[in-house]
Amino acid sequence: MGKRRRAAERGRTKPAVVGGLIAVVVGGAGLAAYTLYGGGAAADDEGSASGVGTVKTGPLSSAEVKSASTAFLAAWQKGDVSAAAAATNDVPAARTQLTGYGKEAHIKKVSLTAKKRSGTSVPFSVKGTVSYKGTDKSLAYESRLTVVRRAKDGEPVVDWQASVVHPELETGDRLVTGAAGTPPIKALDRDGGELTTDVYPSLGTVLDGLREKYGKKAGGKAGIELRVVRGGGKDSGAGKTAKSTNKNPDKTLLELSEGTPGTVRTTLSPELQGAAEAQVTTREKASVVVVRPSTGEILAVANSGHGFNTAFQGSLAPGSTMKIITASLLIDKGLASVDKVHPCPKYSSYGGWKFQNDDKFKIDGGTFKASFARSCNTAFISQAKELSDDDLTKQAQQVFGLSMDNWAVGVPTFDGSVPVQSQASKAASLIGQGGVRMNPLNMASVVATAKTGTFHQPYLVAPDVDDRSLAKAQRSLSEETQTELKELLRYTAAAGTAAEAMSGLGPDYGAKTGSAEVDNQKKPNGWFTAWKGDLAAAGVVQQGGHGGEAAGPIVAALLRSGS
Repeated sequence: MGKRRRAAERGRTKPAVVGGLIAVVVGGAGLAAYTLYGGGAAADDEGSASGVGTVKTGPLSSAEVKSASTAFLAAWQKGDVSAAAAATNDVPAARTQLTGYGKEAHIKKVSLTAKKRSGTSVPFSVKGTVSYKGTDKSLAYESRLTVVRRAKDGEPVVDWQASVVHPELETGDRLVTGAAGTPPIKALDRDGGELTTDVYPSLGTVLDGLREKYGKKAGGKAGIELRVVRGGGKDSGAGKTAKSTNKNPDKTLLELSEGTPGTVRTTLSPELQGAAEAQVTTREKASVVVVRPSTGEILAVANSGHGFNTAFQGSLAPGSTMKIITASLLIDKGLASVDKVHPCPKYSSYGGWKFQNDDKFKIDGGTFKASFARSCNTAFISQAKELSDDDLTKQAQQVFGLSMDNWAVGVPTFDGSVPVQSQASKAASLIGQGGVRMNPLNMASVVATAKTGTFHQPYLVAPDVDDRSLAKAQRSLSEETQTELKELLRYTAAAGTAAEAMSGLGPDYGAKTGSAEVDNQKKPNGWFTAWKGDLAAAGVVQQGGHGGEAAGPIVAALLRSGS
C-alpha cells in the first residue's frame, strides 16, 4: 500500500482507522460509512499536477488509483450521478446505468466499501435497500472497478463497464425492480423431486432458462423482484419483458415478495445429476453432459464454474472428438475403412500449413482403425484434398443435426458450428480446430448418433409440454458407415487413447478423446466423449491437457454410475 497520509479534516468529521484502512463518513442522510484506502483525493497527491495541454502517460500510481476510485465511489454513494459518471471514461453509459440504479432498480441508502486494491483493480462491497411500493429488502453484493487513463488528457478515471454496477450485468443489461417478467417455477427431476441450486449448484442458469421459457405456461403467479433484464429486453413497467436478443435469460437477484410457482418436469436424473455435480468439482473449468442415445433425453448437466453454462452454451474447438464426424464422412465417401491401410505420416501439409501428430509420431503401414484409436491427425489431413469445402459442413448438418441453430432443448443452447472453410482452415476443421465450435451437449449428441445411427435432438423438457418440434437430421448413417464407426469407437475405448479411462466398461461401449489447442493457453482443452449401453456423455476440461487424462475420468465415472 506504500506510505499513507491522513486526510485533511472536513468540518468536524474525523477519519477512524479500521482494519488498516480509513473509514470516512460521506455526507448525506441515511448513508453509511465508506471505506477508502487513505485520505482519498486529498492524500498522496504528489505527481498529480500536470502542465496545461499535456496528456499524462505511463503506469498509474497508487495515489492516482486511490483518488479516481474514491471520487467515483463517493459520488455514487451520495447519489450524485453526474459527478460519478464524470469520474469514468464513458460518461453517457455510466450516467444511464447509474440513473437506472435508483429509478428503475429502486435501490436506496447505498453504502460502498472499498477493499484492498490489486494494481489498478479495486474491489468493493455494496450494501443498500431495495424499496418498491412500500416493500423494503436489504441488498448486499461484491463488485470491482478498474482505473485507467482517460484518452484525451491521461487523467485517472474508472474504466466504465456495466459490471461495475453489478457483476451480473453485461453491456446493454439493466437492473429493474417490479412485477417479475415471468412467474417463478418449481423445476422437477424425472422422478418428481425438486431441483434447487442448494442441492445442484450447477443448475442456476438452467433454472433461469426454464423460468424464462415456461414461467407463464406453467401456471404460476409473478412476484416482485429485483432482476437483470438482458440487453434487448424491453420492460414495459407492467413487468412484461420482450425476448432478449442474446441467449442468456433474465436473472432474479432479489425477491421482495414471492410469487406462486408453476411446475415444470425435466428429464434430469437425480442420481446422475448428483454424480455430475460431484465429478466436475474434481477439476477446474470442467463441464459435462449425459444424454440417452435412444431418445435424446438429457439426464445430467454440470459445470465447475456456475456463472456460465459452458456445457450447453459453450463455443469451443472440440479437437479430435470431431474426428467422429470426419471419420463418418471419409467412410461414406470410400476414403477410409476400418481395416484398410491408411496413411499416418509424421507430417501432412495442406493449404500452406504443415500439420503434425502429437509428439510427431507416425504409423507405418497401419489401418484406419489404428490411426483413429491413436488419434492420428495426419490420417485425416491427408484426405483434405479429396473433399469439397462444404463436405464436412453437410455431414455435420445432414447426419448429426448440428450447426443449424434449430435445437429446441427447453433452455438456451449453442447448437455447434461447422462453417464452410477452404485451404488450411478446411484441413484444420477435419481434426476439430479451424472454425469448428462445439460444447459437451453437442459432442454427447454426436457420440449418441454414432451409437444409434440416427440423430435424436437432445431435450431437457418433453416436447409435448409446449407442443414444440424437435430438430431432425436429413438422413441417418448408412448401415455400413454406422457399423464401421462404432467399431472405431469401440477399439479406441478398448485399446486406444480412451482405454485407461474406459477400463472395465465394455463390451457395449465406445469413446473418443480430444485435445484442442487454444491461443495463449499453456495447456490445451481436454475433451472426452463416450457411450455405454443407453448412456452417452461428453465432457471438457478447459486448459486440462490431454482429453483421456482430463475429461476421461469424469465421463467414465458417470457412465459407471448410470449403468
